[in-house]
Amino acid sequence: MSLSMGTPEPAVRTLSHRRAPLLPDMDWALLISVAALVGLGFIMVASASMPIADRTFGNPFHFVLRHGAALVLALTAALGVLAVPIRVWERQGTLLFFVGLALLVLVLIPGLGRNVNGATRWIPLGPFNLQSSEFMKFFAVIFIAGYLVRRREEVETSLLGFVKPMVLIVIAATLIMAEPDFGTTAVLMATVMGMLFLGGVRILYFGGLGLAVVLSGIALVVSSPYRLQRVTSYLDPWADPYNTGFQLSQALIAFGRGEWMGVGLGNGIQKQFYLPEAHTDFIIAVVGEELGLVGVLGVAAALGFVVWRAFRIGFRARRVGHHFESYLAQGFGLGLGLQGLINIGVNVGLLPTKGLTLPFLSYGSNSLIVVCMIIALLLRIDLETRRDPQASDPDSVGRLKWARA
Repeated sequence: MSLSMGTPEPAVRTLSHRRAPLLPDMDWALLISVAALVGLGFIMVASASMPIADRTFGNPFHFVLRHGAALVLALTAALGVLAVPIRVWERQGTLLFFVGLALLVLVLIPGLGRNVNGATRWIPLGPFNLQSSEFMKFFAVIFIAGYLVRRREEVETSLLGFVKPMVLIVIAATLIMAEPDFGTTAVLMATVMGMLFLGGVRILYFGGLGLAVVLSGIALVVSSPYRLQRVTSYLDPWADPYNTGFQLSQALIAFGRGEWMGVGLGNGIQKQFYLPEAHTDFIIAVVGEELGLVGVLGVAAALGFVVWRAFRIGFRARRVGHHFESYLAQGFGLGLGLQGLINIGVNVGLLPTKGLTLPFLSYGSNSLIVVCMIIALLLRIDLETRRDPQASDPDSVGRLKWARA
């Protein structure tokens, strides 16, 4: 009697586990942090864009409405990504990378790509403009993560295993530079190099590539008067504050006006008449003026938390033998961290001016869609890691091998 009464209990627990809802397994800390950043970004885009939208389009809500539509697209794309198992991304990584290359070629075809301020970076698709380089950063991380798993031994021991993926990445970087987009190129190259380093590339090979990339960057800067002017003007923006140093000097004035607590949301002056690209590349300067140093540090801390969470998800995935997922999470963490660091560094005068958005905050539909897709993939990785039986068996961690190599 006791046996018959006791047997149904394990069956009930197993059934309950299999039917466990999706939401309780989410990384809520990551999700809440991202929601806070996106929400603040919507508010700051509204605050920063209304003056220029009113002057340019006669409608102060022009950019606000477009940003809201982009947010709906981003959330839809994120939900779609969240529903796709990680193994599908792993299988299709190479195909996605070549799709990205094709998009980069399409944007450079005369008459097809859209030119804005001397840069051809968008493919018009009705009311939406597709920025190929943003999606290339997303596809490249997936491709490199899969390559590091498939060619682990070759990457760790052979120069050829290191060079082969870099040839493809250099082709992608060359196409992005032809737009031109130096900032995105720098983020893409740095992210891929960081992933290869985490994948076990020998220090000698990594150092050689790093030196080659630095020398190439210097050559690109010196060969272009426009880039050289940007590099030299950031060193002393006050030497020419009404021409080459205008954007940076106005950003620094915005930070100075904000002091500790800011002048108050919506009360900023720089966005109204002086600071160019206030709602895109220089939105953190508007945050600094209206919310002060406290607001800027809060944004930096939230971004840092998201990056740390990405690396933590990658570490947990590696512990249970999910090496593709581990490289994927760490690659996305590197990309988000580098882009945020460069954007804030440009705004405060630590780096030359580049056309890079601040993840989650800046106006820009492509950037917002891609970062939301990245977060969805991170949540999916964490979800699959939590539901792996190995995750609840600490004694098995030491026995895990490269089952997917």
